[in-house]
Amino acid sequence: MKGFSVAAFAGALALIGQVAAAPPELPASPVLEKRARPTVTISQGNVVGIQGARTETFYGIPFAEAPMGNLRLKPPVRRTSTIGTFDASEIAAACPQFLADTDATDLLGSILGTLTGLPLLDKALKVSEDCLSISIVRPAGTTADSKLPVLFWIFGGGFELGWSWMYDGNSLVGNAIDLGKPYIFVAVNYRVGAFGFMPGKEVLADGSSNLGLLDQRMGLEWVADNIAAFGGDPDKVTIWGESAGAISVFDQMALYDGDNMYKGKPLFRAGIMNSGSIVPADPMDCPKGQAIYDAVVKKAGCDSSSDTLNCLRNLPYAKFLNAANSVPGILSYNSVALSYLPRPDGKVLVRSPELSVSSGKYAAVPMIIGDQEDEGTLFSLFQNNVTNTPRLVSYLNDIFFHGASKKDMEGLVDTYSPIITEGSPFGSGIWNEVYPGFKRLAAILGDLVFTLTRRVFLEEATRVNPNVPSWSYLASYNEGFPILGTFHGSDLLQVFYGILPNDASKRIQSYYANFVYNADPNDFSGGLNAKSKVAANWPQWSKSRMLVQFYARYAGYLKDDFRTRQYNWIKANVAKLHI
Repeated sequence: MKGFSVAAFAGALALIGQVAAAPPELPASPVLEKRARPTVTISQGNVVGIQGARTETFYGIPFAEAPMGNLRLKPPVRRTSTIGTFDASEIAAACPQFLADTDATDLLGSILGTLTGLPLLDKALKVSEDCLSISIVRPAGTTADSKLPVLFWIFGGGFELGWSWMYDGNSLVGNAIDLGKPYIFVAVNYRVGAFGFMPGKEVLADGSSNLGLLDQRMGLEWVADNIAAFGGDPDKVTIWGESAGAISVFDQMALYDGDNMYKGKPLFRAGIMNSGSIVPADPMDCPKGQAIYDAVVKKAGCDSSSDTLNCLRNLPYAKFLNAANSVPGILSYNSVALSYLPRPDGKVLVRSPELSVSSGKYAAVPMIIGDQEDEGTLFSLFQNNVTNTPRLVSYLNDIFFHGASKKDMEGLVDTYSPIITEGSPFGSGIWNEVYPGFKRLAAILGDLVFTLTRRVFLEEATRVNPNVPSWSYLASYNEGFPILGTFHGSDLLQVFYGILPNDASKRIQSYYANFVYNADPNDFSGGLNAKSKVAANWPQWSKSRMLVQFYARYAGYLKDDFRTRQYNWIKANVAKLHI
């Protein structure tokens, strides 16, 4: 069966379990129950949160009108009406999810579709179209006079799945307190899948493209207007994301040709990108994008309508969701050749991201950007028919890059050795070859989507803005982990939660806390004390082309010139690598 393997099935189930897990509940305490619940007054009303031992949490504060009915598949509309006394003690509703292809015909896809389509999952996530909200975690005792820096989190999930409480911010803020660098954590909920990134000429003509990015932008504007009441400093906002969230961080830099101003001030002053930067993409109305739109319209029964977009807006929720999720998803044979993603529209995301960089049309701010060493392994579990070079070439040519020729793909694949000792997980010798060709495909996908594209991005950004500092890394702390290595998303355990209290976890959290305070990971000033000073100097990539390489027990330095042959091919052919 195409794309099925035991490893793929196990990996997919593990990923579903990870994304579906609820955040840890605060332990019950008679002492905490006697405390007054934290209340913050903003212009629209009072927000009442949860009092914890070390933190105060406010879930699901609405920033936009519910994007339902006539507002479905429309840009977000800022909420201006009163919220009265808003109970922010319950987790925020997740936007509609695209966890698996509802029309999958292979065994694995069918199983995933069944599992992710269970009503229990929707109930656990509180899935609703009324989902545009902000969640906030702050240190206990923070007041409106605290003026703490703000870390604005954009979740990942391939632009197809994810929600704001997917990774609970309480432990992150607790770790920041321990480092003597308390800050306020803000998570934005934005539309994913077809609800946030529907392509097609009809959507483009309607002015309704890249809605998920617009949701994120409105969330940033809400922070500018309201975070001071929670004790945050709107002039010290760092945007941070992982995977699609990291790609979104750069997209926020590139939106409106780099205009990140709001009421005369920039919405953010720095950015952190974990596993993601630029994704070269064809326009909204490109053939692939139009094919996705047309497939959804046909599945929805709207193909005979004179206004297909209006027909989609007026469908019952369940029918639209089923149609929207009938195209290939990320947990499928198509992998990261995404059906839904940000695409250039000439207005919001004006041009393909790599062109925004090369033309200097982006908000250039200090940034940290890096990758897991084995980014491609997780996304190569589903394709056990790419067992030789011709099949691999056809897979990349047919599924990924329609602007490239077969000869182009042969040139790319030729730069990657078929010898399994040279594939990903890198450094794993003869082991972990799940199926013939797995490690070669994993190396290619990891480099194309993440690791070497990052280097292309940094080189261009440094050329255009040589005085704007950047720092970069490669994470290798899961070295030896079976099949996946240091896989895509594994940094969230180390960096976000810090649940593995090893050298990498401590070091990265220290660097990030410094960066949130000073837009420089090596500046230990500010905060409550100097506890965060546990890290060695991190050389600027923009000056040295050096990476910090994080291992579980130590960190080293690595010249960013590995896989030079592959990099040179990718850099020379970026224009052909539009998804």
